[in-house]
Amino acid sequence: MPDDLIARLRDFRQHAFPGYADAFQQLVADGQHPSTLFIGCSDSRVVPHLLTGAAPGELFLVRNVGAFVPPFHGDHGHHGTSAAIEFAVLNLRVRNIVVCGHSHCGAIRALYADSSDEAVNLNAWLGLGRDARLPVHAPDAAMLRRTEQRSVVLQLERLLDYPMVRRRVDAGTLTLHGWHYIIEDGEVHTFDIRDGRFIPAALAEHSGIGLAPV
Repeated sequence: MPDDLIARLRDFRQHAFPGYADAFQQLVADGQHPSTLFIGCSDSRVVPHLLTGAAPGELFLVRNVGAFVPPFHGDHGHHGTSAAIEFAVLNLRVRNIVVCGHSHCGAIRALYADSSDEAVNLNAWLGLGRDARLPVHAPDAAMLRRTEQRSVVLQLERLLDYPMVRRRVDAGTLTLHGWHYIIEDGEVHTFDIRDGRFIPAALAEHSGIGLAPV
């Protein structure tokens, strides 16, 4: 696989990059000004730019296991996701934050499974999703999908505990969006804040906390 990736890098430089060269030169000259912070799962089947059709410079990406948001701690700590949220809001002044969960999520499935003694950091990280669990021991597919969606809402609630996020949502300059991507259907369901449920994006009218367009 490494040799294959090297070949792809060469192919990108020779064939793909020339079509984007002017855009990248402009992004270097002007700096990045993405409109959206996209918090997504590290799952290899979730490809944000393919999913959204975003061009270079439009999305500021955060990927982690489960698309989880750590609680806000204003005193100390080293955490990449929290730092990225602060940077996106305070420095890049994004107008939207998307939390994107997905179907068949291994992190969500792991919430119901026995943990490994070796996965010390993973076990601690999965604790960020445990409040989304349903009171069952062996969830079926429908329960897992519901847990995936409950987790997205849980992360949105955590985002609102970040003071810089809450201030901008209240001021109407920042909107939070919850997405659940159905991999096998190629369809995104968005969280409708007024109805409190996920609906297909094609039918969505009120898709965010703050209700500004993506």
